[in-house]
Amino acid sequence: MRVLVVNCGSSSLKCRLYEMAGEELLVSGAVERVGRSGATLHCEADGRSSSRPVEATTHAGALEALSAAMFERLADAGAPDVVAHRVVHGGERFREAVRIDAEVLRAIHDLAPLAPMHNPIGLLGIRTATRLYPAAQQIAVFDTAFHQSLPEHAFLYALPYSLYEREGIRRYGFHGASHRYVAQRVAELLGRVGGHSRIISCHLGAGCSLAAIRDGRCVDTSMGMTPLEGLVMATRSGDLDPGVFAHLTTHLRMPAGDVAELLNHESGLLGISGLSSDVRELECAAAEGHERAELALEVFAHRARKYIGAYLAVLGGADAVAFTGGAGANSTRLRRRILAGMEGLGMSLDPAADEACSGSEALVSTAGSAVSLFVIPPNEEFSIAREALAVVAGSRH
Repeated sequence: MRVLVVNCGSSSLKCRLYEMAGEELLVSGAVERVGRSGATLHCEADGRSSSRPVEATTHAGALEALSAAMFERLADAGAPDVVAHRVVHGGERFREAVRIDAEVLRAIHDLAPLAPMHNPIGLLGIRTATRLYPAAQQIAVFDTAFHQSLPEHAFLYALPYSLYEREGIRRYGFHGASHRYVAQRVAELLGRVGGHSRIISCHLGAGCSLAAIRDGRCVDTSMGMTPLEGLVMATRSGDLDPGVFAHLTTHLRMPAGDVAELLNHESGLLGISGLSSDVRELECAAAEGHERAELALEVFAHRARKYIGAYLAVLGGADAVAFTGGAGANSTRLRRRILAGMEGLGMSLDPAADEACSGSEALVSTAGSAVSLFVIPPNEEFSIAREALAVVAGSRH
């Protein structure tokens, strides 16, 4: 059975086509800078990759162009049997992946105020894929679903309880497909599938989040009602004193929309460094003596260390800490920054193993480390494909 995974980001689109019988990736592709000038289409199959400029003013146009390019690369260009869509916010309504029907579409639309930059784009992707592949089963896989196992004391904010009851204001968490995949893969590597495990999953990319996972179930996570809370990110501030928002709106008289723009798109690594939101560029600049690039990376690492320490307390220790996401899996220097000084907590990084992994799956802790340290390349699309296949088969993980 062929499963096409559609992953709509705020300014990007990623797709992967799998033959699930052999868990084989047939072709993958991406469009970057959707809705902006300089949009680029990338496609890869059989070890051969290509890139070209593309007109992609909307995610609908990007998906049309990318689908055509991907299926051109296949000798057997048959349509997918299933299209699995990553949907960012499912609120409390969706605890697992579901077949998409009119009711599900309405619910995703109604949840858009909780993820205004993502759910509307996800809906556009669903409608476009339904038009392109009318015979395929359309499945929604929600970022928030993996975190629905959070206990009430972990997901509630200390606000009047009525705000949770009436408005659904609570912690939801995101990057669920990524954290699920990491938890499953690390349990396999530890030989603890179906057994007791305590795993801290660190998804570090443009968006960043940590998850504390006990026996395959998430018990705490760093992102909140929206993807803004938690770690320092590429352009998002992460944790912030709520009084800062009040100060900006009352003292500086900034409109609420401008403050949201500031916190989501002008803060984080970009805001501190004044240079870039890209970890790779900041690491190069820091090595050349750029003080604010160095400061941005140190702030980032400090916040990540704090959350790892907090989740050690939540889990009562950890069997493993795993790094994934574009920066988490590929930056040796970033992992070293984060883990610096954590030997007293049982985390001992093997510099040679860490340097040698080059973004591939690897155990990077020393033989004597009490906590196993792993690098797990991101593969949330495969996790999404498996979740969709479980819906089609009528079973659940």
